[in-house]
Amino acid sequence: MTITKKELTGKAQTVLGPIDVEELGITLPHEHFLLDMGVWFDPPKIAGEKALAYQPITMENLGWVHYNEYKNLDNVQLLDEELAIKEAMLFKKEGGKTIVDVTNGNLSRDPAALVRISQVTGLNIIMGSGYYVGEAQGEDFDRKSEEEIAEEIVRDITVGVDDTGICSGIIGEVGGSWPLQDREKKSLRASARAQKLTGAPITLHTGRHEGSPLEMSQVLDDAGADMSHVAVGHLDREVYSLKSLLDLAKGGCYLQYDGFGDTVFYSMHLGVYDRPSDIQRIRQIMELIDKGYLNQILISHDVCLKTKLVAYGDGGYAHILRNILPQMRARGVSAKEIHTILVENPKRFLQFY
Repeated sequence: MTITKKELTGKAQTVLGPIDVEELGITLPHEHFLLDMGVWFDPPKIAGEKALAYQPITMENLGWVHYNEYKNLDNVQLLDEELAIKEAMLFKKEGGKTIVDVTNGNLSRDPAALVRISQVTGLNIIMGSGYYVGEAQGEDFDRKSEEEIAEEIVRDITVGVDDTGICSGIIGEVGGSWPLQDREKKSLRASARAQKLTGAPITLHTGRHEGSPLEMSQVLDDAGADMSHVAVGHLDREVYSLKSLLDLAKGGCYLQYDGFGDTVFYSMHLGVYDRPSDIQRIRQIMELIDKGYLNQILISHDVCLKTKLVAYGDGGYAHILRNILPQMRARGVSAKEIHTILVENPKRFLQFY
């Protein structure tokens, strides 16, 4: 059975089917339950640390893994469905209702597992589609045309992923590097084409450079994407200038701060970056609110590593509701503004047009 664009218009699409956007409630727009991020695995080169790369995470090595996030294979794989359910329930207990899992096919997406997690927890779960960064896209990607890639995405949304009948409700996370690879530009253009055919929202994984969000947004805009249904993610992985954020905001996209809980500096193989603290994230969001961009702000955690889960000593999916909201209130962010960021903005973003 094929779902038409007309049937989706005004709705959000979860793994259990389309729902009224009023049912979304408090929403995390950029998370992962189950995935394999082996594309980023970077085993140590020195003998003394090689063994650490392949050990399961324990209390004995957790400190090393925390500061070497991508050098431990266990850390870049979330494969435990029962653990995902336990972690998701912590979010629900704090009042959360919806989680967007932006895992796509390049990251070992598991539609049936997402359905089970949704059924057990009672949470709305929205599943991703499209292609991740160039390194993860596979050799067959280059043989496909933009039209063929767009058709794949449209099928994920209107028919279902593979033969599962379980449909995606968002295009992304669409991956980009710095500078953009040709295959990533093709992926972006195909995503814009698929958006026009379905009315689906798009969410971006931007490269580690201040120029990446604008570059990726420009490719989408040139391809005819509706930028008011695009979330530009990872804007808080590094410290960006207010000017570059305002330049981006003027294009009408959502500004997504999805790194809450990330406070440790990056592994050196990714480069030298100034990673902000949660308080710096809050301060920058407050600046954007003061500049009139409250209605374009989204916040999340991007749980994609074991070291971001409560079971491994971090805040998990409940971190914003448990720990960040009190800090925002204490600094003068109003209840109305918080409601806009957590409920109203995701509702508008995730609604098919």
